[in-house]
Amino acid sequence: MLETLVAIYHHTMERNRERVGFRYKQNGTWHDITFGEMDRRVTALASALIEAGVRPGDRVALLSENRPEWVQTDMAIQRIGAINVPVYMTLSPKQLAFILNDARPEVMVCSSIEQRDKVLEAAKEADSLRLVVVMDASSGEGAGLEVVKFADFVAKGEALGTKHHEEIAHRERAVEPQSIASIIYTSGTTGNPKGVMLSHRNHATNASGVLDLIDLKPEDSALSFLPLCHVFERVAYYAFLTKGACTAYAESMDSIAANLVEVKPTFIISVPRVYEKIRARVLGSVNEGSLVKRALFTWALDLGRRVFLAKEQGQEPGPWTAMELKLADQLVFSKVRERTGGRLRCCVSGGAALPREVGMFFQILGITVLEGYGLTESSPVIAVNRPGRARIGTVGQAFTDVEIKIAEDGEILARGPNIMLGYFNNEEATREAITPDGWLRTGDVGTLSEDGYLTITDRKKEILVMSNGKNVAPQPIEGALALSPFIAQSMVVGDGRNYITALIVPNFENLLKEAKDRGWTETTHEALAAKPEVRALLRREVDLQTKDFARYEQIKEFAILSQEFSQATEELTPKLSLRRRVVLKRHKEAIDAMYDKAPVAAAQ
Repeated sequence: MLETLVAIYHHTMERNRERVGFRYKQNGTWHDITFGEMDRRVTALASALIEAGVRPGDRVALLSENRPEWVQTDMAIQRIGAINVPVYMTLSPKQLAFILNDARPEVMVCSSIEQRDKVLEAAKEADSLRLVVVMDASSGEGAGLEVVKFADFVAKGEALGTKHHEEIAHRERAVEPQSIASIIYTSGTTGNPKGVMLSHRNHATNASGVLDLIDLKPEDSALSFLPLCHVFERVAYYAFLTKGACTAYAESMDSIAANLVEVKPTFIISVPRVYEKIRARVLGSVNEGSLVKRALFTWALDLGRRVFLAKEQGQEPGPWTAMELKLADQLVFSKVRERTGGRLRCCVSGGAALPREVGMFFQILGITVLEGYGLTESSPVIAVNRPGRARIGTVGQAFTDVEIKIAEDGEILARGPNIMLGYFNNEEATREAITPDGWLRTGDVGTLSEDGYLTITDRKKEILVMSNGKNVAPQPIEGALALSPFIAQSMVVGDGRNYITALIVPNFENLLKEAKDRGWTETTHEALAAKPEVRALLRREVDLQTKDFARYEQIKEFAILSQEFSQATEELTPKLSLRRRVVLKRHKEAIDAMYDKAPVAAAQ
């Protein structure tokens, strides 16, 4: 097995130099980069970094959206024995300054003028930086730092010729599986982020596990849109690099639907929110169609649901049902698949729980979505469902070479070659996270079936402890609410209280259509959120989606918000997880008002 990223890199370059490895869209046109062209640029970058004084073990920070320059910079860093410190695009200058002061990189590579200005602002509070390389800006100076254009930096490396090639080769030979490849700062749902130290072996074994899971071929292609600075997207990048398969970079999160049709990928990884949006968009399109179209889709979906549920019980469809299902696929499901490019053979979902209804929806359409589970601290995959034996509602079985066990308090523990080396500059936090015998305390609560399927209950620290002693896991309730066509986001509240409430952000796109159908005159988010008829509609939706929960888990009151939770307001992390403490603080008045109403009888 290839145990370092350097070994993966050379393995691919020796076999796939002429193949297209990367695609990006610029000025409305897709452009291709072969692996051989990548190698030329990576070598030039490695030479330029050495010339700039970067030594083995030095940190190089990388602040950029997904694009070819990101992976070129990453591999140049790996080849010279340095450490990649990837940074989320959405961080504020203050948050960036914390990372710069903790990791102390001397070189920062960033993408745009906007990001350059953020770096220069953060550098006023951090004294380690001396060089900033910018992909989309000219050279110059700022905040006492040298600022160099990325293209000029590459050209400088090329102009050096073979000057540093022997040094690059020497450093590559010195890279060991346990060498630190990356320090990834967790998104910090509470307090300051911690720098997760991941080794070459951590990354390489997780990528190898992906290849054990999915039979990737050089002819496969992926559409990349989750941030490469997050390890979830990184594992796919390294797996595709290993196989010499092509990765295309989406223009933005808003262009995913169009890019899927253009690129026609065979593979994507995503968080549940994207799959939920795709499902909502499909259902919305159907509802806008003719009566015949709606009836046909409803018939096909109901048929697919019956077959799916029967298969879960080990029952195969009879000849007549199989013929009906084939017809449904020809008339309905194949048309929906075409809207994803028509070639998707595998999708992976992670980062949060995938609602059962969403997972089942894609399976019925004939698109395999494998739900998995992991953390930055585990590189990231701990468990995942396998093709052909996925069990919806679980996150599958232990990943390659990974052990899982459940602690006495229900916490999930994991051990294997994917577990981080520790937290950078934070031995105390490392001791808290990893037991003396190597088990990672995940902070998640779950159960493990007799045949090894893992089910996540909730975050250990996010469980709501009500004043009556009841414990409530908010994520399953929030996942159920997300199935409503009229609810875009929600956050369940109730810690220390005697009943459960929720903050709800309506799906305003669908709500505006409903308003038009009902003849309502309100068109702004604020006006709709305040309308009594909207509250009544959402009340019905809340009750419908949560009817199967225990009485004490039922939502007694809810507040309607007119603006989505977002990264801009710091209510969402870069991987779109709720920062619950931020939301609680930001909407304290609305939350208090829900509990200041007439007392509700304590949940039984």
